[in-house]
Amino acid sequence: MSTRIPPGPGAVPMPSRRLFVQGIAAGGVVAGIAAAGIPQRALAAASAAPRLAGAPSVISDTRVELAIGESLANFTGRTRPAITVNGSLPAPILRWREGQTVDLFVRNTLGQHPTSIHWHGILLPANMDGVPGLSFNGIGPGETYHYHFDLKQSGTYWYHSHSLFQEQAGLYGALIIDPAEPAPYRHDREHVIMLSDWTDMDPGALFRRMKKLAEHDNYYKRTLPDFLRDARRDGWSAALSDRGMWGRMRMTPSDISDINAHTYTYLMNGTAPAGNWTGLFRSGEKVLLRFINGASMTYFDVRIPGLKMTVVAADGQYIHPVSIDEFRIAPAETYDVLVEPSGQDAFTIFCQDMGRTGYAAGTLAVRHGLQAPIPARDPRPLLTMGDMGHDMGGGGHGGHDMAAMKGMEGGCGASMGHGAHGGGDTASKAPKHPASERNNPLVDMQSSATEPKLDDPGIGLRDNGRQVLTYGAMRSLFEDPDGREPGREIELHLTGHMEKFSWSFDGIPFAGAEPLRLNYGERMRIVLVNDTMMQHPIHLHGVWSDLENAQGEFQVRKHTIDMPPGTRRTYRVRADALGRWAYHCHLLYHMEAGMMREVRIEE
Repeated sequence: MSTRIPPGPGAVPMPSRRLFVQGIAAGGVVAGIAAAGIPQRALAAASAAPRLAGAPSVISDTRVELAIGESLANFTGRTRPAITVNGSLPAPILRWREGQTVDLFVRNTLGQHPTSIHWHGILLPANMDGVPGLSFNGIGPGETYHYHFDLKQSGTYWYHSHSLFQEQAGLYGALIIDPAEPAPYRHDREHVIMLSDWTDMDPGALFRRMKKLAEHDNYYKRTLPDFLRDARRDGWSAALSDRGMWGRMRMTPSDISDINAHTYTYLMNGTAPAGNWTGLFRSGEKVLLRFINGASMTYFDVRIPGLKMTVVAADGQYIHPVSIDEFRIAPAETYDVLVEPSGQDAFTIFCQDMGRTGYAAGTLAVRHGLQAPIPARDPRPLLTMGDMGHDMGGGGHGGHDMAAMKGMEGGCGASMGHGAHGGGDTASKAPKHPASERNNPLVDMQSSATEPKLDDPGIGLRDNGRQVLTYGAMRSLFEDPDGREPGREIELHLTGHMEKFSWSFDGIPFAGAEPLRLNYGERMRIVLVNDTMMQHPIHLHGVWSDLENAQGEFQVRKHTIDMPPGTRRTYRVRADALGRWAYHCHLLYHMEAGMMREVRIEE
């Protein structure tokens, strides 16, 4: 399966602080040369070389050669090493048709480092899934791995490395599978829109920084003027109570995302906002936009001011059309939307991060060179106790039961109240926490009341005057493909410790966790409870995740289930793929910090 080719030079860690949040130019790959040991004259030459313009190339052959190597990239005015596929960042768009069989020969030219490619959301044999240590041994330096699988589905997907932090360094690309039968909608043209986050730091150094100082990018902590404002609005007692609770938890309500635009530059199709990536249209056309969030750590809130969007597919699967103004896309999710631009020559595609620290942006236009106004970022959001499943009856600001908070005074491992909140149905339950969470130094909080919150737009999107997509608004265009009621249930809690930047399921990091064992052919239910204050997109490899509504009925098929804080969500799984599969949070640094399990589907 593997063959040797001459190794190339290795990587050099390049820790640095980025200069400009949005990039000073278009940005992009500046030269397809190796990054290690580069003299200054070569760096200068690379900086002057032509950038790759526009969207990545499209490869439609069913027999494909992909070379993973190192190139130089410049998004902030500083030239840095990137990991690319065929010299491209993002990687080339792979476009095939449902029913085809594909052969991909992936060659590792990185020199010193193994690599891999995972085909996200694609149904295939376990040894083709591309997860080192589970699916295969990885692709060693100088080796070529032959991926071979049939295309049993259609839709918008993507591919990325599953080796350490290579995804963060640029190894990701779009994967489009055209349907064998006509789609249930009409469109005149389409554009693939890949969103991502870039850092000038060596990704490994960024991970080490998170372990040392997880709050590094949290610049927006509340100040005395904020306290005085809250006291005028809510009263002194409520404001003091609120500050006291957050203080005892040693957390801050402004900690929306671990890493934000103080470190990242946000890209659209490998282009910084200043580069104005442009997709063309003619007035009156129906344009299909295939959105893919290939970011390592960033949630994006996407809108096109002046245009309604109609969502027609989620994670590659058709849904009943939903008309919206805005949607939140978690890392690894994909959404297909239709727009009908008319009445003006240019529209801005505006994708602000969830913490409102920066944005990716591009333009739909009748010709290149046009640009519509970029809207102001929304106000920064703040978490409340209710967001985390700890609303003790006082509403969103203050008014919480202080007695129920006393458990947090001891710090790590304490629970935030154990009383029952809500009824005994699927919609709202007081969770039963696993024993492995109790007195666990890697667990800093537990949710005391959880519910699906499928109709909640999410923090920062509520009551903003725009129609925002929710999970509750999406319905698959087909009935439950399995039809059976689940025969058994597994409940897992998403756990973590903010200060230690430790993440896990049930308080047990990946290295010490036993595999989850599924019986081949069984229909089962997975229950996820988010005990952390962070949002987590959870991806199960190999099989579909059929999300249920609050009544336990099939609602929408996805490959990635987003889990806001304080939520309890359930989904059905048909264990129809034998082998060892990865199951993890798709925030890259959360996965590497321990929020991952192995799933074994066995006879």
